[in-house]
Amino acid sequence: MQLALMPKVPGIRGDKELQLNEHTLSMRLERVAAQMPAGARLADIGSDHAYLPVALIRRGAIATAVAGEVALTPFRSAERTVRQNGLGHLVTVRQACGLAAIEPQDGITAISICGMGGETIRDILDNGKARLSGRERLILQPNGGEQPLRQWLMDNDYRILCEELLRENSFDYEIIVAERTGPMLYTPQELYFGPLQMQTRSPVFLAKWQRMLRQKQKNLSNLARARQAVPEDKVQEIAQQVRWITELIAPR
Repeated sequence: MQLALMPKVPGIRGDKELQLNEHTLSMRLERVAAQMPAGARLADIGSDHAYLPVALIRRGAIATAVAGEVALTPFRSAERTVRQNGLGHLVTVRQACGLAAIEPQDGITAISICGMGGETIRDILDNGKARLSGRERLILQPNGGEQPLRQWLMDNDYRILCEELLRENSFDYEIIVAERTGPMLYTPQELYFGPLQMQTRSPVFLAKWQRMLRQKQKNLSNLARARQAVPEDKVQEIAQQVRWITELIAPR
């Protein structure tokens, strides 16, 4: 689980990564930071170097934070960042799996989970439901897998308050902000594309789905030429996605 300098995806390496720290966040983490309620008590799950909570504390944007990390090496990195900034009294670093990093006395009002697949974020939320009071704002930045994550939010009575898509270092990143407000119902297309993004239809959003359309059409062509039998439901799923995307990006 990573919330760090940059998500660990192929093609992002080197000096550009090393320049990012608690003083200079990546663009995607700056957009996550912008969604943080003022004075929040934050639980940053998969915090890695703890750059996000430390940056927010240094800016006076939040009151306290818990930095949770399951793996030992990033846990030690988070401890070091907090210690070097003299913030041990405001940022608690815990080695724990997912929401197990949260204790009732923390009084958490915001949870950030960033830089991992949407299915992984969904599983973290589902496995840790007992740790959720239902009053927290969820600020989620999945690397793909947005549809199953939105499905979980709908199934658990969360309303999507804000969605943002940005492109950084040749990758598309989505930010989903949600709060539990009561039963919600999104259409299959809204779960796939994002209900708010379907409304705003930003240039970066349309450009992403134009790229995705080309990829899906290529996938269909490859399946049609495949020598081995391909499950029909898989073909139909991709064909449906092609239809949805074609309708979405059609001029209005």
